[in-house]
Amino acid sequence: MLLERRRRSGIDRHDEIWDGVLHLAPMAHSRHGEVQAQLFEFLGPLARSAGMSACGEFNLGEPDDFRIPDGGLLMRDSHAVFHATAALVIEVLSPGDETWERLPFYAAHDVEEVLILDPDTRAVSWLGLAGGEYQPIEQSGLIDLGPTRLGELVDWPPTEA
Repeated sequence: MLLERRRRSGIDRHDEIWDGVLHLAPMAHSRHGEVQAQLFEFLGPLARSAGMSACGEFNLGEPDDFRIPDGGLLMRDSHAVFHATAALVIEVLSPGDETWERLPFYAAHDVEEVLILDPDTRAVSWLGLAGGEYQPIEQSGLIDLGPTRLGELVDWPPTEA
């Protein structure tokens, strides 16, 4: 069975459940991990200064309906297997991923900000929740950083020709 093979090989760790429907997520491109690692270097000290912690992948939602962002900023006392919300979620785009389709879910879970990085185009989108929808913002309301400065800090990996 496919699901059992995925579980045994460990490639199911990014699979999500959307309203009871299993979404099989492929492993990300190596550029994804390179950008993700840099983010934690930049965001960790800023998060701690703001009373939060930067974390890697985590479950946002409930056991039968959750997403797994590439990382996020959580309140320091937020320790759980499933988190009801996050201050910020981080998404690093990979070919074929469902990042943009996750935004309504994040809004429904009151995630204040969403940070999306695209290694292919070297774009940084920082979105803030306003009126139940995400809008681009020029400066985070959570930490002392914005999309322009973050884009300058990232040592973007080479893109494929």
